Amino acid sequence: MHSLRRLIVLTTALCLALPGPPLAAQAATSRCGPAEGTITSLGPASVTNALGNAEFVGDTLYVVTRGLSPNVAGAYDVTADRVTAHHDIPTGIGAWAMTKVGTDVYIGTHVPSDLYKLDTLSGQVTKVASFDDHFIWNLAASPDGKVYLGMSETGRVAEYDPATGATRDLGVASPGEQYVRSIAADADTVYAGVGAHAHLVAIDRATGAKKEILPPELATRDFVASMAMSTTHLAMGISSQGELLVLNKADPSDYRIASVPGEKYVTSVAFLGNHVYFTGRPTGALYRYHLGTGQVETLGVPYPEAGTPALVAHDGKIWGVQDGAVFSYDPAGGDLDYRNLVARGLRAGPEQPMNVFSDGRYVYAGGKGGVQVHDASGGSRRIGVPGEPKSMVEAGGRVYMGVYTQALLYGHVPGSDTADLLARIGNRQDRPRDMAYDARTGTIVIATQPEPGQEGGALSLYDPDTGELDVRRPVVPGQSVYSVTAERGTAYLGTYIQEGFGLPPKTTTARLAAYDLRARELRWQLEPVEGAAYLAGVARLDGRIYGVSDTGVFFEVDPVRRKVTRTVRVGTYGGQLVVQGGTVYGVSGEAVSRGDRVYRMDLRTFTARTIADGLAGDWFDGAKLAADPRGCGLYTLRGRDLIRISTERD
Repeated sequence: MHSLRRLIVLTTALCLALPGPPLAAQAATSRCGPAEGTITSLGPASVTNALGNAEFVGDTLYVVTRGLSPNVAGAYDVTADRVTAHHDIPTGIGAWAMTKVGTDVYIGTHVPSDLYKLDTLSGQVTKVASFDDHFIWNLAASPDGKVYLGMSETGRVAEYDPATGATRDLGVASPGEQYVRSIAADADTVYAGVGAHAHLVAIDRATGAKKEILPPELATRDFVASMAMSTTHLAMGISSQGELLVLNKADPSDYRIASVPGEKYVTSVAFLGNHVYFTGRPTGALYRYHLGTGQVETLGVPYPEAGTPALVAHDGKIWGVQDGAVFSYDPAGGDLDYRNLVARGLRAGPEQPMNVFSDGRYVYAGGKGGVQVHDASGGSRRIGVPGEPKSMVEAGGRVYMGVYTQALLYGHVPGSDTADLLARIGNRQDRPRDMAYDARTGTIVIATQPEPGQEGGALSLYDPDTGELDVRRPVVPGQSVYSVTAERGTAYLGTYIQEGFGLPPKTTTARLAAYDLRARELRWQLEPVEGAAYLAGVARLDGRIYGVSDTGVFFEVDPVRRKVTRTVRVGTYGGQLVVQGGTVYGVSGEAVSRGDRVYRMDLRTFTARTIADGLAGDWFDGAKLAADPRGCGLYTLRGRDLIRISTERD
């Protein structure tokens, strides 16, 4: 399997390699480059074709992407083994939701939540409805051709009637919960799988009446996260203890629960014959559950550690989609076949990157299913990582990556073709927010946010020499850690009032905290900006701590007196901070995930001096900035392109 994985990574890297201007290409006017503020474009920052869902019409598997602009529905002819068409989805930053009614495929997007119909006979794509919500998480079609939608942030269920174009609001599935992550519908009932506290709700299609039917022993779980339906049963993946629930629709008290050791998530389920097929994470394995005996078999691992957002039964086989690929399993012969869709013509495109980092030789942009590595020749290549690298740091000649989901730590040797799993943070952590390296203690510091519905963000301390991982949870009670910097045995933490998503915040203001890396304890904390939800960046320079809030307030703290000494507004929303050559630089934007302006702080006058503006950097989760360790340059986005901004000053 290792050789298969390497082949997939190399194939993807080849197909996604992009030409572009060299990193070293500079109109030399001084010792290290052009004047301050000069921008060099390096091409698309991160290129992918990560998939969100799939549906068969005839022998064509329609797959939909997430994170592109625009996203596309690709038509993959499984008999001809090639992608035959692409259909643009004009709005939304991604799509997780798909179902079919006859030969029409329906696709649900997020941000905004729009519903599209793809007429597979004509190829026409039409937006048929819009919803005042954040995500359309999933879709299901009833036998009479209605389409049902499960949504968040409101936790509502809605109905769309293709015959009339009318929509109907079926209300919040479970009061107090924000997510409807899975959904199914039969002639009489809509079944909604809910989180961040698990619920299974049966909704009468005629009256809208709701009934909770989740078995009581699953009441403490996080999500009913995936769902499939046969004529008699529902099968559901339960997070976060790797369980499969199989329930008799006619009698919900008749159910079985199967668990798989080592799995946290059952990411997708499908019925075929007398079996339920399902996939798990973190292993990425495909399993089969026998409805008669309750026996669970491991069938194989299509791609180690990868998530499978959808399983579909077709022509006696099970098909699954992953990032840029599909796999099929044939129960007749036991064959597991993996197909890279990039090599078969699936269009890739620029995505919203998660972060940017430079080790001085390469520039890295984290994205869905991997990291794009830009080199001095002007080209880029893709290194596959099963998840989303959201934070990076360099130590001892190796680049370390914090990967979502599951809060994994990967290591990459610059110039190599792979990244290797080093540690699992566990402890119900999910989303690595930031990383820093403290040279004095030889410690990599990793800040993580917990899984949805969970309390207690963690600070994880990793020794790159020994591989020892020490997870401290919680660190700042009632909050997560969003940003971190480290120096001389102390980590300075910028917090986030949100713990796991789906929980109401317990506090109102983000904090700056000092954490002793030797004693491994919190020394002090304060609230530098009233009403700030999180501190988007923190940095240290010349004995002072600097930070910026989500509300765009830049501040200075004297750590000896533990006091805020100066503040100034630098933008509508604050982004990441970096230090280069004795100067603090930052990025700010007019929206949460926009990077419009890069500035340097004049610490004498405490004013922000713009060095690049009008960038409209399109980030996935907050504006990011990276310093070139060689000096004289910063990396960020203009649109979805990676750019280098000169910091050379006379």
